Amino acid sequence: MNRSAILATVFSGWLAVGATAAVAEITHVPTANTKAPGVTQPNVLSPELAEVVRASGAMRLENPESPVVFYGYNDDRPNFVPLPGGSNVEAHKTEPDKNTYLVLRNQKGPDPHYDYGTHFVFQGHESGPGNITRINLDADVAHRVTLMASKDVTGKALPAFDGSTWYPWAQRLLFTSENGNAGGVWQATLDFPSQVEDVSGVFGRGGYEGIQPDSFGNLWIVEDVGGRSGVQNPQARQPNSFVYRLVPYDKRDLKIGGKLQVLAVKSQAHAGNIVFNSPVADTDITSQDVNDLHTYGKRFDTSWITIHDTAVHGSTPFDANALAKGVGTPFKRPENGVFRPGTSFREFFFTETADTNALTQVGSAGGGFGGLFKISQHHPADDRGTLALFYLGDIDHTSFDNIAFLTRDHVIAVEDRGDTLHTQHSALDSAWLFNVNLDYSNPANQPIRILAQGRDVSATIDSGLLGSTGFTNDGDNEITGIHVSDGDPTPGGILGAKNPRPFDGRWRVFYTQQHGDNNTYEIILNPSVAVPFHDRDRDDHDRDSDDD
Repeated sequence: MNRSAILATVFSGWLAVGATAAVAEITHVPTANTKAPGVTQPNVLSPELAEVVRASGAMRLENPESPVVFYGYNDDRPNFVPLPGGSNVEAHKTEPDKNTYLVLRNQKGPDPHYDYGTHFVFQGHESGPGNITRINLDADVAHRVTLMASKDVTGKALPAFDGSTWYPWAQRLLFTSENGNAGGVWQATLDFPSQVEDVSGVFGRGGYEGIQPDSFGNLWIVEDVGGRSGVQNPQARQPNSFVYRLVPYDKRDLKIGGKLQVLAVKSQAHAGNIVFNSPVADTDITSQDVNDLHTYGKRFDTSWITIHDTAVHGSTPFDANALAKGVGTPFKRPENGVFRPGTSFREFFFTETADTNALTQVGSAGGGFGGLFKISQHHPADDRGTLALFYLGDIDHTSFDNIAFLTRDHVIAVEDRGDTLHTQHSALDSAWLFNVNLDYSNPANQPIRILAQGRDVSATIDSGLLGSTGFTNDGDNEITGIHVSDGDPTPGGILGAKNPRPFDGRWRVFYTQQHGDNNTYEIILNPSVAVPFHDRDRDDHDRDSDDD
């Protein structure tokens, strides 16, 4: 069976006329978009899918507050696109990031007389002065995007944000800042204007990006901190990022505190856990442990080790990455993670972005192109479990970043190759669909490319201007914020609690084409396809019930 037919029997649905089962196929997009200087490329989706712009970078906020005036642009420069003769006239781009979709009632905004509807996407912005926006999906253009906050409750400017999630027990949005020992976690209320508080005294400072609650209210955090380059291996980097879990004292109020734990993986090459803190980066980059972690079929014992306890150590912000070193197991930039639906939060998949360099000396076997990992536990609150490689990246499938389950058995992972790797491999980013029941050590099993990211005019110009004097923006487009949700704001609606039913009128799929024009899209069925996609023989009302 060729790759374009692999999913022919994966999805089943109901025709609009009644209970007649139907099978739909998602067709493999055969190639990534190529990169060429000065050439734009359209996004290419599987023909069964289409995308709709829900917010565009050039949209003026309904309540602009200099320098945060447009959805994807600041007002520090007069133009969205550089004019001939100089690069410093282009407005700085805010880069909207991870999407969090919620269905809410009685949401207010700057216009007291306007009905903002019930469907919303919340985002932090990754670049420039930090801010939180809300896309009002039911609103007209004038009210489409609301600036929720640009300062915290003390009046301090917000940092740039990368990750986000909804934490229903405390009724707070959580945003992460991927800014090393100046990063951390901030919580925000839903009301307008949002009240934002820095809770890094509980979570610690770190290069945090992915953050997801389990059914017990514990928060799993995935860190992205690049390591040092080697001397003998200058195009490869030392593993330097950790997976954390916060066990709160009271999930109704995260400010009270909790225990921050780091994931430790037991070595199969020597006694003890895999820990790196070598002054010689090459020793870690080429270690047997790194190769073992990136080998199909190996299963490793894991444990959660407490590195900070608010009751013991207080609530002054602390460097979580520094405390994790020598205790936990570092990975090569594991940016995001999500729980697999239908497993009662016993399976957690996370991405590893790795070196983002085609010249990495360690290649695929040494983790140079990253991969996907799975943590398994008998119970989500257990302190012990196992870890295994699910998918080993290569030059054609690499730099995995955001991740979301499309169905119970199918997970989407999107690439963030970066402009260097785009140029080296002449390939822009892709979104891949994996079947978690397939053995990808078998070369006959391959993921399905459902999106070949293009490059808009703004990103094409930016790519050519990288390194120019006064230029502050990133080059090329990136796929970020892949998100599949029905917007349920209750504890029963957290990601992983229900089996997704995409495109059924309740479950929706979003992503942001970051950089360039900064468009946020909703992926929908192509109008010529009338069949909703559902997991075969699964009940979408199946829920996990580990909430205590």
